[in-house]
Amino acid sequence: MNFLQKLPGSRREPPGLERRIMARLPLFLAATTAIPVFCYLIAPLFSTSGASAEKYLTGVGIAAIATVLTAWTAAFTVAIGCLIVMIMKGPAYVADRYP
Repeated sequence: MNFLQKLPGSRREPPGLERRIMARLPLFLAATTAIPVFCYLIAPLFSTSGASAEKYLTGVGIAAIATVLTAWTAAFTVAIGCLIVMIMKGPAYVADRYP
């Protein structure tokens, strides 16, 4: 039994904005990961000495991790949306009928 039979006469839509967005997602992920990591690495240069320096570096580290996780979550959500649009633009399929 063939589960995915293409509907006769269906047509595919040309690729659009979703393909361009998917192509730029790796660059977005690299930038949104590198920038907070770079900020975390140079943070010790701007800290003061003493107990406040440790608190400052901890805060910068938490902010960097939060920024990276938020950016990756947003990119994953956008990628899911782009995949859904790509599937919707593909050919139509016939579903099996119920007896």
